Amino acid sequence: MQEKSNELLMDFNKMNKEFDELYHKVASKMGISDSAFSIFYTLYDLGDGCLQRDICYEFFANKQTVNSSIRKLVQEGYIYLKQGAGRDKHIFLTEAGKAFVARYIVPVVQKENAAFTALKEEEQKELLRLESIYMESLRTKLNEL
Repeated sequence: MQEKSNELLMDFNKMNKEFDELYHKVASKMGISDSAFSIFYTLYDLGDGCLQRDICYEFFANKQTVNSSIRKLVQEGYIYLKQGAGRDKHIFLTEAGKAFVARYIVPVVQKENAAFTALKEEEQKELLRLESIYMESLRTKLNEL
């Protein structure tokens, strides 16, 4: 027998989809793909020299999609790669990439910070606490499959 999702869970899932859609629209306004946005954002967040797997981990992104976006951004002159240990390639921003990040990514991060700090500190902590509890519960339940 199929169990129907309850209304609150449907609202929660809808809100998560709205987050995805919001960032998709932001990336579209920048003229880049969602994965390119993730790459620029991660490079800004972690700094030059991060690895493809860092981007995949940070954004739960598909390795092939990220790899394709990296190749495209290299061709467009936004990033370059340096060989690391073994098969590792470190990703760095070019001057054009740094300018792109300064113009587009930094304002997004500033707006995220402003939106989050608009919540009281107790609300911020409560939001994170509840999300963490839900994620752990969901992980446990899905591991039962």
